[in-house]
Amino acid sequence: MAQNKDQKQKQQKKQQMYQNMARKYQPTPNVWINCLKAFIVGGLVCVLGQLLQTLYIKGFGVSPNNAGDMTVATLIFLSCLLTGLGVYDKMGQWAGAGTAVPVTGFANSIASAALEHQSEGYVLGVGGNMFKLAGSVIVFGVVAAFFIGVIRTLLTYIIG
Repeated sequence: MAQNKDQKQKQQKKQQMYQNMARKYQPTPNVWINCLKAFIVGGLVCVLGQLLQTLYIKGFGVSPNNAGDMTVATLIFLSCLLTGLGVYDKMGQWAGAGTAVPVTGFANSIASAALEHQSEGYVLGVGGNMFKLAGSVIVFGVVAAFFIGVIRTLLTYIIG
């Protein structure tokens, strides 16, 4: 019993020494440069969205409500296309969180999971794995929308 305890303590000391040594050689990320890259790429994605919406409204005469829907659909399509071509992943490695703009980042997560599991078949591979990551986001969004709707309805009846 005492030997087992001593072995565990020795193992913990070895692990601590290894972690200290690894920390010494681990490169430190440049937070300010990473923030700047994320800001620039995320901003460019948003600028592209605004340009698309303006194009749909002024160029094609679409109403602003419908132009918003068309803009989101176009951004989702472009994100999936760039994911399939391998460009989105390279952008993500360079820009980090800047590519996680909600619509494009969500489309990328679904498309990359679908591509990764396509060899397992369309139903169990693509369909079954595509929403593992995105499913929690969808469930959270639906539940949050339900509770916000309930709160709004209650406040409408209480306030008038």
